[in-house]
Amino acid sequence: MKIDVLTLFPEMFSPVTESSILGRAVGKGILDIRLTDIRDFTNDRHNRADDYPFGGGGGMVMMADPIFGALESVEADRKKIVYMSPRGRLLDSDMIKQMSQLDEFVILCGHYEGVDQRVLDYWEIEEVSIGDYVLTGGELPAMVLIDSVARLIPEVLGNENSAMDESIYSGLLEHPQYTKPREYRGMQVPEVLVSGNHKLIDLWKFREALMLTKKRRPDLFDEFVKKCRNLSKDEGKILEEIIKMEL
Repeated sequence: MKIDVLTLFPEMFSPVTESSILGRAVGKGILDIRLTDIRDFTNDRHNRADDYPFGGGGGMVMMADPIFGALESVEADRKKIVYMSPRGRLLDSDMIKQMSQLDEFVILCGHYEGVDQRVLDYWEIEEVSIGDYVLTGGELPAMVLIDSVARLIPEVLGNENSAMDESIYSGLLEHPQYTKPREYRGMQVPEVLVSGNHKLIDLWKFREALMLTKKRRPDLFDEFVKKCRNLSKDEGKILEEIIKMEL
């Protein structure tokens, strides 16, 4: 997958794209993350890419011309383009799955008070938000988008099944996890997890995931109940029990 990132601060991405799982994926050629500095396309002798907004107001707005130049340089007219913006569609598991199926896409990172609206209109850019809050720029949200999409690309993770098995992608929040030692400061690992009985372990994980989801994300729990299919008899009993529980 090829991802073009258009930004005023390309140096911000190196610690993320060159480290850990993403760094290994880039090194293997699974991911091709290309950073384009929008300032390289400004005609201003001071490399300014922003100006005061028409109509007044605080802050500065990124100008259309440098962004147009950056988009044209990566041939964005042939690709899906997203703009990281707090007013955009909320990034969720469905969007991430859809984007993981693409061969390439472009991320535009805004800064200051945003970008000239004509950029978004002309290029038919989809605005994407990672939450109902405002950050100083689109770079951090872009990193969130890249990381979440990359995890669903085959071979990026060591275990190809692990991305879809965990948390939101299964429809439930993830069950609690434990590792060595079995006892720490008086706290024990649940006995079932060291029993060696894989059926009981799977049922324990299912029960814990159901309880956590019902308690913390009742919206997800209700959706899971509506859509769940092909549960075993034991899983069905557990689900009925959790539905009746007051958490």
